[in-house]
Amino acid sequence: MTRLSLTFVSTLASVLAGSTALAADPARPFAAPSVVQSATPAGVGSLGQVTLSLGLVLAVIFAAAWIVRRMRGFNRTASASLDVIADLPLGQKERAVLVRVGTQQILLGVAPGRVSTLHVLTQPIDIASPPSAPGTGAGPGEKPNFKALLMKSLGK
Repeated sequence: MTRLSLTFVSTLASVLAGSTALAADPARPFAAPSVVQSATPAGVGSLGQVTLSLGLVLAVIFAAAWIVRRMRGFNRTASASLDVIADLPLGQKERAVLVRVGTQQILLGVAPGRVSTLHVLTQPIDIASPPSAPGTGAGPGEKPNFKALLMKSLGK
């Protein structure tokens, strides 16, 4: 009896002390392993990987926003009575826009929160054939540049 109580007390003391004496005991095969696997601490490599991934996601978001901003005609609908003929940026947020309403053309000034009529044109302007500027490749005897070739192949 004393031997049984001595074994019980020593086993209880080892469990309370955090010893792995139970794992080494062949009579207890279901006990916890003798060495506990600890998680590897996050190092510089994993921090760099997270930073690179975050930077890549942010770059994709900014690139998509830039493309959408450049494609102003993306959400335009075809209408026979109202059409934007041309627009010209005048500043960061200001634009001059030439609009065709029916048979009349109106030059508008567009700013954040404000649209004002600048001029009502008495004679409509033909935007389809603007005068060719030097270096555009549209003049006779001039070698066409990439922009002119692309516009010609797109049929514009």
